Amino acid sequence: MTIAQTQMRAEVLEIPVAAERLLENGGDAIRRAADAVRARDPQFMVSVARGSSDHVATYLKYVSELLLGTPMASIGPSIASIYGRKLRLEGSVCLSVSQSGKSPDIVEMARMARAGGALSIAMTNHPDSPLGQVADHTLNLHAGPEISVAATKTFVNSAIAGIWLLAECAEDEALRAAIADLPSKLEQAVQLDWPAARAALGGRNSIFCLGRGPAYAISNEAALKFKETCQIHAESYSSAEVLHGPVSIVDSGFPVIGLAAQDEAETALASVADEIAAKGAAVFATSRELSTASQLEVVRTGHALTDPISLIASFYSMVERVAESRGINPDAPRHLKKVTETV
Repeated sequence: MTIAQTQMRAEVLEIPVAAERLLENGGDAIRRAADAVRARDPQFMVSVARGSSDHVATYLKYVSELLLGTPMASIGPSIASIYGRKLRLEGSVCLSVSQSGKSPDIVEMARMARAGGALSIAMTNHPDSPLGQVADHTLNLHAGPEISVAATKTFVNSAIAGIWLLAECAEDEALRAAIADLPSKLEQAVQLDWPAARAALGGRNSIFCLGRGPAYAISNEAALKFKETCQIHAESYSSAEVLHGPVSIVDSGFPVIGLAAQDEAETALASVADEIAAKGAAVFATSRELSTASQLEVVRTGHALTDPISLIASFYSMVERVAESRGINPDAPRHLKKVTETV
């Protein structure tokens, strides 16, 4: 199998184009939704999502709390779909994220949130889907068809749509400018594939992914993609927690990837990465503040809150090559299908 033969590789390289398409076509809907959020002036927000979409929601939780000072909590969709309970969400905003917009539990939770008093905003690649029909505002991700089972460009466009919505809510000009410049940054980011980190994986079948703050969401997504596309057991930890017990399984050459944005958490993550490297692990991180661990090349975006989007684009480029090197087709991981409709 060659790199050009995988659909996942083609879709990773399409990330900058998909981002540009969203920026060109998504603005009106996002600004209308942001106006509604500002009018609501919520004391809190909630998110509804699963899998990669839930990692987007985790990223947006940090952005909301850092940018707006508005807490965001994840709600388990089973509260509505399995348990049939109702939540008191008056005055809140519910953000649901689903690539297909078809999963019954996500749809039912979004419906319940709206009935419970929340302003319901759906982000999906299919605005005419059941999820789009139950929301007050539906944001088309404009990612285009995604054939590979492993979501890549849809994840990135979900993250961009969400942070763009929050930037409009905050009327933050610096963040708006960084978002507008993302396609050019992503064009550079998808060209990075971290060969040293790939080599360190070797025949290993276990890895730690580390993050902190908004980049912790990217660490979660990275761990999922290692499992999904490479059949590697990967665990994601906050760099604040990995030394509290998980580090016990680290041995000589144990691979660790730290994903750091250029923000206040970078120094803390770099310190932990160096400490684990000193124990003999093969540690790589996207930071210039390392002394023992190895530095991964990274494309910075001009804003700490958009840096994680560049990080995941480079990671996707890397993980597809890891799968290819192991003779695994990342387009069709075993036991998986593109759309999972959970009840």
